[in-house]
Amino acid sequence: MNERTMSAGDAGGVLDDNPVGKLKVFVYEMPRKYNQMLLSKDSRCLHHMFAAEIFMHQFLLKSEVRTLDPEEADWFYTPVYTTCDLTQQGFPLPFRAPRIMRSAIKYIATTWPYWNRTEGANHFFLTPHDFGACFHYQEERAMERGILPLLRRSTLVQTFGQRNHVCLQDGSITIPPYANPHKMQAHLINPGTPRSIFVYFRGLFYDMGNDPEGGYYARGARASVWENFKDNPLFDISTEHPSTYYEDMQRAIFCLCPLGWAPWSPRLVEAVVFGCIPVIIADDIVLPFADAIPWEQISVFVAERDVPRLDSILTSIPLEDILRKQRLLAGESVKQALLFHQPARPGDAFDQVLNGLARKLPHGKDVFLEPGEKVLDWNAGLESDLKPW
Repeated sequence: MNERTMSAGDAGGVLDDNPVGKLKVFVYEMPRKYNQMLLSKDSRCLHHMFAAEIFMHQFLLKSEVRTLDPEEADWFYTPVYTTCDLTQQGFPLPFRAPRIMRSAIKYIATTWPYWNRTEGANHFFLTPHDFGACFHYQEERAMERGILPLLRRSTLVQTFGQRNHVCLQDGSITIPPYANPHKMQAHLINPGTPRSIFVYFRGLFYDMGNDPEGGYYARGARASVWENFKDNPLFDISTEHPSTYYEDMQRAIFCLCPLGWAPWSPRLVEAVVFGCIPVIIADDIVLPFADAIPWEQISVFVAERDVPRLDSILTSIPLEDILRKQRLLAGESVKQALLFHQPARPGDAFDQVLNGLARKLPHGKDVFLEPGEKVLDWNAGLESDLKPW
């Protein structure tokens, strides 16, 4: 993104770009078992933080970038809801997702000619799992599995972003997790309300169920926050999640956004929407739409190893820098860019995804294969992932 002087309420012209006319997307018509039947079986999919894959499908069906002629398409989209097969507790089943995806790819490859022309290099997929197309919520297991081999040539649109990680391949588009815009709108308070809380955080510090000895969850960063600042009067931190959570964020100057099991969470979106300066504690994180959103200007980055100095780091930030970040956060552009509105609005997260895809055009010569040429191995991957769905 070109550097330019930014005024209050202006997050840069890139966020306001209209993608219409810059790309054409063909939406595959899939059997209902890949999407609508999963959703009808469990409507919780519409409300959890992975819901972008559902709303992106609904958006594209009505979008002006959609083409009904696949021969003129720049991109192909497969509406498959891999995060909508849920456990009783409401979490995506990690062993089912890769089987669903493989089955969907096999369907489009045997029904239309377009996948085989590029082996997916002009296709994009929504993979908003904890670790993207590695399809597991535990990092070690995700890294063992790796990105589903059949997706190696495709563009992945995913919430997970961490530099030099096996679950983020080159060319991916990192998006925000879903946070319900209507729910947040209902909790807005008077914008003139004083920000009387210096640092705010609600969430886990330890995960005793999955990490009873501590130190592995959040790479110890959350535990360090608690151990160092639980008695610090500047820090309003707790595991309790009050009914006034959203209102409290609007009364805070800084909102901590530490990694958990994965580096991302809806907390970042909520902080921006409520004008609370995000304090990002997640080494090597790749933030949503980082080529368009000026994260360095609206956030504070703290290395995980520096968490014990968090109080001195934040109190040493000059007042004029805090006010500048707050002015930028008060503008609408960045807020809109992080929200999947229903119905869609200009400049929202849907538009940012399309603009990201448009910036990858025109496709290079290496995208299209020679007739009969094969690059991907349909038999590669974990044996459990190769089982039919």
